[in-house]
Amino acid sequence: MDQTTIQDLVRNFFTCDKAQLLEIFEELLSAMEAEERLPPTKLMSRNYETAQANPEIHTLPGNLKDARDAIFPFFWGTDGWFSKLHLENVKGPANYASLIGGIACLLKNPNLCVDTYSQRSNELEVKAITALANLLFYHTESPWGVFTMGGTISNFYGGKIGIEKVLPGAMQKGLQGIQLTGIVSDAAHYSNATIAGWLGLGTENLHCIPTDARCSMDLDALARKLDELYGAGARVAFVIATFGSTDAFGIDDVEGIRRVMDEKAKQYKAPAPQLHVDAAVGWTLCFLAEYDVEKNPFQADPQVLPAIAEAQRQARKLHFADSVTVDFHKPGWGHYPSSAFIVNRRDDLSCLFREKKDVPYFAEADYRHDPALFTMECSRPAIGPYSVMASLNGIGLIGYQKLVIHAQELAVYAKSRIDELDYCKVVNPDCIGTNVAWWVLPKGRDAKKIFEQLEKGELAESDYRRYCAEIQHLFNKRRETMDPQRDAMLSYTTCMGYRPHGLDVPAWKAVFFNPKTDKEVVDDLVRSIEEL
Repeated sequence: MDQTTIQDLVRNFFTCDKAQLLEIFEELLSAMEAEERLPPTKLMSRNYETAQANPEIHTLPGNLKDARDAIFPFFWGTDGWFSKLHLENVKGPANYASLIGGIACLLKNPNLCVDTYSQRSNELEVKAITALANLLFYHTESPWGVFTMGGTISNFYGGKIGIEKVLPGAMQKGLQGIQLTGIVSDAAHYSNATIAGWLGLGTENLHCIPTDARCSMDLDALARKLDELYGAGARVAFVIATFGSTDAFGIDDVEGIRRVMDEKAKQYKAPAPQLHVDAAVGWTLCFLAEYDVEKNPFQADPQVLPAIAEAQRQARKLHFADSVTVDFHKPGWGHYPSSAFIVNRRDDLSCLFREKKDVPYFAEADYRHDPALFTMECSRPAIGPYSVMASLNGIGLIGYQKLVIHAQELAVYAKSRIDELDYCKVVNPDCIGTNVAWWVLPKGRDAKKIFEQLEKGELAESDYRRYCAEIQHLFNKRRETMDPQRDAMLSYTTCMGYRPHGLDVPAWKAVFFNPKTDKEVVDDLVRSIEEL
């Protein structure tokens, strides 16, 4: 082979051309800067058929500008969620400290499977996990964990440890025909059904416990379900509590769940299930653990102080969890993927250990620090720890406290403004956090009275269906008629996690996740409802 062609490839793609890279980065950053000043836009044309029919792999080698040109139209056509009008869900702009961490990671491209593949990046993962664990468990002796592809995979780890605890050797022998079950709440994320299916339990063996009006698991109903399952001879592998549900920000009583779980396991002489907490959305409340509510040093709105105090009470209960899921790429404002699975006690990870003979080309692996010996993945990117440590130390504890309190203030303000309208009803008034879920009915209807009838079981089925249709119709009407320069983007849920008398509660939803959002956005939101 002509060595000249190889040298051209090495020069163009494997040699750091600082000037050319900086020029391309400058172009991409300029496009992002322009986008930051734009309101949310409707989805651009998406030509999936054309994309499939014309993958456009160039025949001849090119250069870095060819690489830029291949991706730029799609880069420009992807919203970075910079606008303060983005209130749809737990998505928002990644902070620029995280970007610095991400760029540093990508320049070295470590693989976190073993430290010989990642060197000090493996050490950084331990540091990042420990920093998050200290926030979550608020004093713990031997935490450990790993960064994963996302919250679903982190919950998967919690479920798998539970299986190994109640059925030792399942990793090697399978479920052996034994009925294993799992428990979540009605407000839990749908990914829990995903893991029940993929872990082999089967989605029909995942049991949902009703919630109260705060979207918190009903502990009496949990006790009855455990009686039923243990009484039938089933083994309960895990209970997954929710700490900040996706729609209404419901929070389960982790301490109460632990008490009920342990009492029932002891009563039936069964191994206790794994208590895993899906805190993907709500974990940032832990930043407020030491905020002085009495002195209120940030002069937070007095209306939000009770929510901060409640957040502190709930956050302290995470100490009763066996393991927790954290999505730093959500309310941590980090880059994807920055999801972490963290155990309260390091020994729990021994349930997942594989023998060194099973990983022959990682002969150098060490159980003390090499995740390849217990992770589901072999190749794991290091974006998570780089994003976490850059963000935590750039923004700092006080910075994160201010960001979380700002979001809480906006949510409280939005609830009060929306509830001023007779034909509107906030359906998660007592849920703390960044999410607001509410009804909008036609003017003239008493939304609060109708919701009260629903909770009392006094609403006729035909009326229930009509009101649900009206709520969705008005949401669609606003979406079609809204001013994209002024009106916030919202989302809609067919069930916000609370089901009085078995009936789903649909709702409009706003999530105050973007630090740029202000009270003016809320006022314009209320105006847009009044103009429907």
